[in-house]
Amino acid sequence: MYALSLELPPDLNLHVSEDEFAAIAAANRDLRLERTATGELIVTPPAGGESSQRNLSISAPLWIWAQANETLGVAFESSVGFTLPNGSIRGPDASWIKRDRWESLTAEERRKFAPICPDFVVELRSPSDRLSTVQEKMREYIDNGARLGWLIDPQNQRVEIYRSGKEVEVLEKPDRLSGEDVLPDFTLELRRIW
Repeated sequence: MYALSLELPPDLNLHVSEDEFAAIAAANRDLRLERTATGELIVTPPAGGESSQRNLSISAPLWIWAQANETLGVAFESSVGFTLPNGSIRGPDASWIKRDRWESLTAEERRKFAPICPDFVVELRSPSDRLSTVQEKMREYIDNGARLGWLIDPQNQRVEIYRSGKEVEVLEKPDRLSGEDVLPDFTLELRRIW
């Protein structure tokens, strides 16, 4: 097999079925791919150095907390894909699912793009991301069952906190974030993000 480069005009949307998406993702493991609820294929370039460091500054503390609290749930990093109830396939930059919800899935479901929306999601806005697009993605997570979400925007040194059934809270250059009752006793220090 050989690699092909594909560039789509910005106004052209490519639509794929769930099976087609799975085949494309399997053949292109180095690409970060997502699929909207309407079947639109989204291809995101690899993260730059700064974004990758920032993402690790989010994922590592979440993983450490999840390991210390393993009976509560399971943490995931950015290469994951979840099939949300609305049919979209999304991959948050970091996420966590309550253990009983994760274990309610079959082993086969867990191996694929698991049909579940995480309880907690983080999106780190990269320099190439349009803020409105990431905000729409955060609303999609909440609408599909996420209980808590953080949109971290390093360019503006701001965090938008999304909670199920509540208005979005905006924090200007906070020092830390709390996992609230979703991730008890989890805090994320933001000094490495800013």
